[in-house]
Amino acid sequence: ITRQVFTNKSIFSTPSLRLTQLSFAAFHFLTTYLTLFLLSRPPLSLCVPRSISLRDTLPLSIAMSLNVILPNLSLAFSSVTFYQIARVLLTPTVAVMNYVLYRSVLPARAIWALVPACLGVGVVSNYDTLPASSSTTATRGRSHHQPLGILFSLLGILASSLYTIWIAHYHRKLGGISSMQLLYNQAPVAAFMLLYAVPFVDVFPKWRVDVPAEKWVLILLSGLWASLINISQFFIVARTGPVSSTVVGHVKTCTIVALGWLVGGRTVTDRAVLGVVVALGGIVAYSVVMLKEKARERGQKS
Repeated sequence: ITRQVFTNKSIFSTPSLRLTQLSFAAFHFLTTYLTLFLLSRPPLSLCVPRSISLRDTLPLSIAMSLNVILPNLSLAFSSVTFYQIARVLLTPTVAVMNYVLYRSVLPARAIWALVPACLGVGVVSNYDTLPASSSTTATRGRSHHQPLGILFSLLGILASSLYTIWIAHYHRKLGGISSMQLLYNQAPVAAFMLLYAVPFVDVFPKWRVDVPAEKWVLILLSGLWASLINISQFFIVARTGPVSSTVVGHVKTCTIVALGWLVGGRTVTDRAVLGVVVALGGIVAYSVVMLKEKARERGQKS
């Protein structure tokens, strides 16, 4: 996941590629479908394809599209550090939406443990908007997020939260279908749905002039990373649930924030580090509470 974020950031740092979001999303979905197709064929045969009606796959495909497009737009118009820290809000957002839509309730201690995560995000967001010192202004000036980046980031959190919840919901609704089988059906639907809109929305660059050879390598790599992320996300949500699956991703957040500050020129004494510690402290506390809760439930069943 870390490679995917930095690969996409590098791609969309090229101004001529910022307005090709639908094309990239469709490319990622087709790559995911082809990966699953290869995994389903001998000698691997890791999954057996199973047909699902379009009525069941269409809502999930739309959410899947927004889950890719909006975060990519956020990356195009904000720093990697802000993008990753804002994504910490996925956990409380999924918890709230899961309750509103399906009345799924978290333990009170788990809800309180998520409060520091939100506070930490606020601290980091505040300090990430401050100008860097004179020695680092030149290197960091381009990495500060813009109002569009903030807007796309917030919309992306809502879209990703709904998508995560729906993955778990459709697993329960369809019954007996595996993660790979569900993704195998929805990925091509999402891809072809976007292809119809590409000519009306995307603005294409002059590929031979505006896109250097190294960007083509990154584009191909982004497709590979995207397929692996899509497959792993479905597997994790199916096994752990929508809220806990977002917690799993915060190990990635620590890595990307550290690398983002290293590249951006901030020192380890920056006050924004406090926000990271507070946010991740809340996530760790949540994990401990949920593990104890699951152990208690197993004890009651036995």
